[in-house]
Amino acid sequence: MEVHRLSKLALQKILQGKVDGEITCVIKFYSNGCHYCHELHEPYTKLAEEYEDLYFFAFNIGDYPEVEDIVGFEGIPTICLVKTGTNIPSRRLIAEPDTPHKKTWYHMKDIRKFIEREK
Repeated sequence: MEVHRLSKLALQKILQGKVDGEITCVIKFYSNGCHYCHELHEPYTKLAEEYEDLYFFAFNIGDYPEVEDIVGFEGIPTICLVKTGTNIPSRRLIAEPDTPHKKTWYHMKDIRKFIEREK
């Protein structure tokens, strides 16, 4: 799958359970001013190509700063997995790394483990 950028409205629909059907979304929250976010772009895009059954998205928190409080995270980049299909979609956040990757913050192996465990 390719990575699609989410609009505020589309993100709200996913988070509020207003999506038809059961889908699993992986959402990378980012900011244009974050160097980790920029470095994570290419590895995240390659990761999305590995999964045919998941939808990969990216959302700029500058478009909806309140999303940090709504989803329950602090700081970016942040990876969230959302499963729709119920009135209250399940949301899981990847844990902060004990030893962050010096360029991308997250290690790709940790993102893969998170996805495999939560999907």
